[in-house]
Amino acid sequence: MTKIDKKNQKIRRNQNNIKFQDFVTWLEDNGFSLDRINGSHHIFIHPVIETPINAQKRKMGQLKHIKLSKPLISLMENNHGIYS
Repeated sequence: MTKIDKKNQKIRRNQNNIKFQDFVTWLEDNGFSLDRINGSHHIFIHPVIETPINAQKRKMGQLKHIKLSKPLISLMENNHGIYS
């Protein structure tokens, strides 16, 4: 099992206990880039996926609960062809 597979499983299993920086690193490893920051909202975009990803950081460094959108789920299930 690769590192990406392990991160995918961790994110899917326990969405309420993910470190914000771990999630940002995972997004960047999968071709997303930070587009803008608006307050606590960090907006990530991908050259292939049309839907931007909104990540929010809690005070203690944890990721605020995210809804796993269809693009993120497909990225976790199929790691080919989505990378930039």
